[in-house]
Amino acid sequence: MSKEPFSNGTIVVKIGGSTLGEHDTTLKDVVSLREEGYNPVVVHGGGKTISDWMAAQNIRPVFRNGLRVTDGDSLQIVVAVLGGLINKQLVAEMRAIGANALGMSGADGGMLASRVKDPGLGFVGEVVSVNTLPIESALCAGFIPVIAPVGICSSDDPEYHNSLLNINADTAAGEIARALGAEKMVFMTDVEGVLDRNRRLIPRLTVQQATRLSNSGTISGGMIPKIEACINALVNNSTSHIIDGRSPGALRRSLSGESLGTRVG
Repeated sequence: MSKEPFSNGTIVVKIGGSTLGEHDTTLKDVVSLREEGYNPVVVHGGGKTISDWMAAQNIRPVFRNGLRVTDGDSLQIVVAVLGGLINKQLVAEMRAIGANALGMSGADGGMLASRVKDPGLGFVGEVVSVNTLPIESALCAGFIPVIAPVGICSSDDPEYHNSLLNINADTAAGEIARALGAEKMVFMTDVEGVLDRNRRLIPRLTVQQATRLSNSGTISGGMIPKIEACINALVNNSTSHIIDGRSPGALRRSLSGESLGTRVG
């Protein structure tokens, strides 16, 4: 299926796990975008809920450079929470406000073919390729795709062959936006945007500035994969925004041109 019908007007919206339940206007904004003829694609995280489930089973969460170390037991929790609980909760909430939402994961239809990013991180994947057919088919049928960031390992390594992999949701959003040729990508987070060393908001970043801030350590932790995803999506001359998803109407306000958060590109 050609990507051309979707490249203009496609907006990838990444909903952060840390803001889930606190951003009701985001879901309403997504629904209204679809009603206005846009093609919104939702990618969601679920880090806080995953950590809560891990704590309930006495598993201590470990992160490296913003990525969750994922062993076999943790992977079961990740897949259950992302592909099950949170994905279906979002679908139910969107349907309650009139959306024709369709929940799926990066494993469905081989959407996110992946490989192990670093054996030291365990079952954490990086995306090798994106099959956009499931997403485009959903959009053609009038659905809003709601995607959980779980991939399938495409490597021949017998330890990981055909294994499910935990994909960072920011990374997944960037790869999906790039593959679709999305016009915009918006990260709904629980912070104001990218901050400088003095904790002041940076309203605009070029690739060079973002790279320099990352190398200096000003950009760190969970903001690292967001910035990497923004840079990755820029190959299509798209723009990315990192904004506070807890602010009422933030998504619509950002897309209408209001200066919110940090724009990359």
